[in-house]
Amino acid sequence: MVAPLVTRRAAFLGSLGLVLSPLIAVADTSRPWRVALVTSGRSTLILSWLRDAFRERGYEEGKNLIIDVREAGGHYDALPNLVAELLAQKPDVIIAEATPAVAVAQHATSVIPIVMAPATDPVGSGFIKTFAQPGGNITGVANMFGELTKTLDIVRLVFPSVKKIGLLGSHNATHPAMAKLAKQGAAAIGVAAELFTAADPEDLDKTFADMKAASCEVVYVLADPPRPALPQIALRYRLPTVYQVSTYPDLGGLMSYGPDLQALLSRAADYTIRILDGQKPSEMPVEQPTKFVFVVNLRTAKPLGVTIPEQVLLMADKVIE
Repeated sequence: MVAPLVTRRAAFLGSLGLVLSPLIAVADTSRPWRVALVTSGRSTLILSWLRDAFRERGYEEGKNLIIDVREAGGHYDALPNLVAELLAQKPDVIIAEATPAVAVAQHATSVIPIVMAPATDPVGSGFIKTFAQPGGNITGVANMFGELTKTLDIVRLVFPSVKKIGLLGSHNATHPAMAKLAKQGAAAIGVAAELFTAADPEDLDKTFADMKAASCEVVYVLADPPRPALPQIALRYRLPTVYQVSTYPDLGGLMSYGPDLQALLSRAADYTIRILDGQKPSEMPVEQPTKFVFVVNLRTAKPLGVTIPEQVLLMADKVIE
């Protein structure tokens, strides 16, 4: 059986009896491709999206694909050991979810291709030279979280009298720069903003208590791999919370605005397959998102006593009732 996505050139050369390079030798099905997935947060949803994307493109675990998975669960100091475990499996490609995982993978290998899935500031983080010409062993997708300011405009629409916003960050290396941008965005709408850091998921409760004590009226969560307990902690402290990551409202978050993460993971699968098919990461331009999603959760708004204006609801791509 001929494996999927063999290039026309490879098929033509094969018909002539020529020897194909190892990166295009998928047709001999001598072994399945081995992909390492390391996530900065939890892997369940990401792995599900990737499996669907690979399956749609003809790659399926147990047949022509092996996916080795390690998840940090928000504990970024665990990433070096997790990446080392994956490298011991000798993967063909590493898919690294979010900036913390990409940074550790970059430090661990300059040879094995790495697909960002996604990263916030790949140039500023030193992962690539330029979007058009990455120049090394890293390519993939960016998420533009650092450039998003629309959510702060939405904060003003939903909370017209708000005077102070708490910015929730972690030890994600992109957060200082993102906090600076968010403070600028807040100042533009006449709102003060202060950064609070919860290094690990276990620190969230205390951090919300600190934000409450500091008279923060709304919390703006800087993009990070989702911490599932966050929405319920926010509800317990009665602090309306706005997210950049679009999956939070499904976990009980009030509202979010950001790129469609499932679409980005689907593109990451495309990058992975192109690399397996012989393309060089150094020559594969990094893509930025083209689809953004605004989600409002009215179930969460009710116990918080928050009224979402009709104008905002009309802007939403999805409303959870």
